This record gives sequence, structure tokens and C-alpha cells, in this order.
Amino acid sequence: MDSTGAQVDWFAVRCIFEIRANSTSRTYEERVTLWKAASAAEALARAESEAEGYAAGVEGNAYLGLAQSYHLFDEPGEGAEVFSLMRDSELGPSEYISRFFSVGTEHQGVAE
Repeated sequence: MDSTGAQVDWFAVRCIFEIRANSTSRTYEERVTLWKAASAAEALARAESEAEGYAAGVEGNAYLGLAQSYHLFDEPGEGAEVFSLMRDSELGPSEYISRFFSVGTEHQGVAE
């Protein structure tokens, strides 16, 4: 419960940003943050406010106005699911991953 006695739960909110490192390339960032809030609407509002500040911290970066919330079923901790998005698609598994997640321009490390 919060200080007013309202029930609070954990929410993950995914926000999308454009990172303009230089004038010739565009990078997009999907960023998930955790919020303890009384509702999804409250978590979204707090996350969007934080997202504006995050984007303003670096010249050329912009919050794109897309925020999606996810109500956590468990307390955050090892193995806890913190975000889930389901999407219907006519694409097969390989095509789906290629279209939405592994297009070849991701900035990611390699697990060793």
C-alpha cells in the first residue's frame, strides 16, 4: 500500500526512443522501467514523465510517445517476468523474428 492506503502493484513500462547520434543514422531504443503504482494509468504517467527527462538528457534524443504497460504477477526478482507483449501474425516463426527482432542492425552484445 502507498501512503494513502491504496493498493500498489509492480508495473513494467516499455517506452520507445529515437537516438540521433549523428545526422546520417537513426537508432531506436526500447527501454523497460519498473514502477510501483496503484494502476496501469499511474505507472504509464510516471514512466512517460521519466521518459521525457531521459530523452532530454542527451541532445537529439526524443521520446516517441509510445508507452506500453505490463502488470507484473510476481514481485521483481530472479526469473520474474517483467514484460510480455503478444501479437497476432500470419508470419512463420523465422519470418516473424526476422521482421520484428533480428533485422541485423541491433546494438547488442554476444553472450559467451
